[in-house]
Amino acid sequence: QVQLVESGGGLVQAGGSLRLSCAASGLSFSRYAMGWFRQTPGNEREFVAGISRGGDNTYYAVSVKGRFTISRDNAKSSVYLQMNSLKPDDTAVYYCAADLASQRIRTHITTQTYEYDYWGQGTQVTVSS
Repeated sequence: QVQLVESGGGLVQAGGSLRLSCAASGLSFSRYAMGWFRQTPGNEREFVAGISRGGDNTYYAVSVKGRFTISRDNAKSSVYLQMNSLKPDDTAVYYCAADLASQRIRTHITTQTYEYDYWGQGTQVTVSS
């Protein structure tokens, strides 16, 4: 059974930092591109950052580029999202997701929710002003 478990969310003041973690189990982690998404009430889930299965390619939403960094450790089957200079607009539930990319080019990343095969339960991030 595949599981993605996020952790590291919480309450932080504007300008602060948080590091989210996502631990995967039940899958061959290195075959999957990974993504972070976020969602606020009444809105669609939006792409935040993605990393290719080998970790050699990353992609960010414009709203977080330069502030957030995605990374992965295939030996630990984990992906991370370092979030700096947080703003109140970053408040959301953050989800990690796995996209089976073994048949894609090594640098493959997708921003589309429907292309991801597995999702975590989410972790709340709240940024106070």
